[in-house]
Amino acid sequence: METETATRWLTEEEQCAWRTHLEVNRLLTYQLEKDLQPFGLTMNDYEILVNLSEAEGVRLRMSDLAAATLQSKSRLSHQITRMENADLVRRENCESDRRGLYAVLTDHGLETMKKVAPHHVASVRRHFIDLATPEGLSDLSNTLKPIAEHLRGLRGRP
Repeated sequence: METETATRWLTEEEQCAWRTHLEVNRLLTYQLEKDLQPFGLTMNDYEILVNLSEAEGVRLRMSDLAAATLQSKSRLSHQITRMENADLVRRENCESDRRGLYAVLTDHGLETMKKVAPHHVASVRRHFIDLATPEGLSDLSNTLKPIAEHLRGLRGRP
């Protein structure tokens, strides 16, 4: 027989922290997305370009890219199709696995990254980094690291 456990409701302080986190996450994502619009990119586009630009050979298996960007394979496939149409990425067959595909950063995609990255970093600084003290950023990192590790562990990723 299953035993009921009492719900541990959030304290006022916990609820304030949680709701502030949600609001900052939404507002910051909105603003960063808005700042990418003049370049014709979304945050998802930019995240894919970053992952590919940092990968060996500027390419990743589609399944690895889906995992890295927390997208379903189907959603990523649609995203990559749109980005292919903009000549930012291309797909290549995987030599070792006939069913596998790579997403590969094109020369135009790399040039786009080089052009957009300074603007994006300036936006991150303006709307996040420069609004916190160095101590605050350190505290935030120390607070969020174990949460990120826990959530990655739930996904089976280190």
